[in-house]
Amino acid sequence: MRALRIDPDATVTDINLPESDAQSAIRDHVGSPDAVDQGVYHRRAVLHLHGSGRVIGLDANLAAWALASAWRGTPLYPLHGTVVVTGRGQDGGVNPLDDELAQHGHTVAQTVRDTLATWRIRPPASNHAAVDELLAYATRDITPPRT
Repeated sequence: MRALRIDPDATVTDINLPESDAQSAIRDHVGSPDAVDQGVYHRRAVLHLHGSGRVIGLDANLAAWALASAWRGTPLYPLHGTVVVTGRGQDGGVNPLDDELAQHGHTVAQTVRDTLATWRIRPPASNHAAVDELLAYATRDITPPRT
């Protein structure tokens, strides 16, 4: 089953989860033997993340945050640790991720990497400005071109 793994360094990897035990594989990828939280920020996708990532000090995952925030249309709370993105069935179950949403993940992560590189040279004026700038770029990345 197709899914994406988004690491805190904004690396995105296409992964193939086993149909028979996807939840166990997801726990392995996010590094959580127990709790895996699920967030639905797009009607066709589920983000799976470490249930205690922030509490135990996992690094913030800016690429996953930007993707989820763009899908939702508003800045969200920080996401921490490795995130696995799967498709979402009508019953809320885990399904393969479709090509369009996988492309969103890859494109937004590349934008995050490019933006962070630019910020090393020209830092944003404030945290608020950084959030607004990154969310605007991510929203652009997931918005279909107008015809």
